[in-house]
Amino acid sequence: MNDPIAVEPARRHPGTVREVFWAFLVLGVTSFGGPVAHLGYFREAFVKRRQWLGDRAFADLVALCQFLPGPASSQVGMAIGLHRAGFGGLLAAWTAFTLPSAVLLVGFAYGVTAVGSSASAGSLQGLKAAAVAVVAHAVLSMARTLTPDAKRATIAVAAMVGVLLVPGIAVQVVAIALAGVAGVLWLAPAASEPDAGSFTVRVPRWVAIGSLTAFFALLIGLPVLAATLDDPTLGLFDIFYRAGALVFGGGHVVLPLLQAETVATGLIGHDAFLAGYGAAQAVPGPLFSFAAFLGAVTTTPPSGVLGAAIALVAIFLPATLLVVGTLPFWERLRHAPLAQRALMGVNAGVVGILAAALYNPVFTQGVTSPMSLAIAAAAFVALNSWKAPAWAVVIAAGLLGWAVL
Repeated sequence: MNDPIAVEPARRHPGTVREVFWAFLVLGVTSFGGPVAHLGYFREAFVKRRQWLGDRAFADLVALCQFLPGPASSQVGMAIGLHRAGFGGLLAAWTAFTLPSAVLLVGFAYGVTAVGSSASAGSLQGLKAAAVAVVAHAVLSMARTLTPDAKRATIAVAAMVGVLLVPGIAVQVVAIALAGVAGVLWLAPAASEPDAGSFTVRVPRWVAIGSLTAFFALLIGLPVLAATLDDPTLGLFDIFYRAGALVFGGGHVVLPLLQAETVATGLIGHDAFLAGYGAAQAVPGPLFSFAAFLGAVTTTPPSGVLGAAIALVAIFLPATLLVVGTLPFWERLRHAPLAQRALMGVNAGVVGILAAALYNPVFTQGVTSPMSLAIAAAAFVALNSWKAPAWAVVIAAGLLGWAVL
């Protein structure tokens, strides 16, 4: 019997797959700046503008995805798509957010060098400055909601200081865990006021359990099958599945593993790897789409479009299985009184971690001159005071950077 988990029909306002697709497609072509900036874009688009979920639910999602291996920002996007329009929404969110960068990188792999050369250093610097504004706006807005009192503000600052002093994904996970412990021990029980746009999912229990089972079965079984059958297609799928399943934090963290699995084994040339990595910095969307480039330039079949498709699906599949498998149980857990107190601390910790990321790497890479600071400040005013959409601010900042930087 299908047992739907965490359903609140009276408060749910289902959307359509088409609606989710177009919302994420806009982000897929404008979301420069890496995973932290992506979270800022997501909050602007889905919490503030469309009100598909509330700040607390959004922070809960971010906290969960920080604990899961894989690309955290893409997992948040998948979860929002699942919440809004079911499994079709999840697929639409992933496809629309990932496809633009994947297509550009496959084009680059086929020799479309304009992808790399057309984006001048000035325009890229303008885009990085816009990311500073987007993240600053997100941190400020989330702080107002999630750290409204002295205790939670203290937890946020402690998390920020810890992450800044000892960088690394592992430290971020520890900081979130300690923030949760502080919430249990130090904070008052969670208030009962509703969180407008509450996050709900409808996933049958057998689907959730099956997804988690498939995640571990593929992680264990793919290497055995690839070695036993000596099939290059299966071997390529295994390489990228393991990369997506074993790396926490996503983004740049996955690069050393990919290099070891592809360059060191002779599957991809060193120069090609570096060229693709450079191109990946100039395109919007998730850095995990770099897998599409690598799959397209492999020295042995499958390569080209087929290799790109295999690599892209394989590296994101673990994230998809984990989102479907964990969200229903997470949704049930987060409503328990003890868990609510822990989540109050965790959410404060998330604000602190995002504040740390606002400084490094977002600010340190995005503000490199007085003019880039001016662009970032103007973009922040446009977002915060003029309520301009994030995608328009990003495009304007890129054009301004091209003109003056």
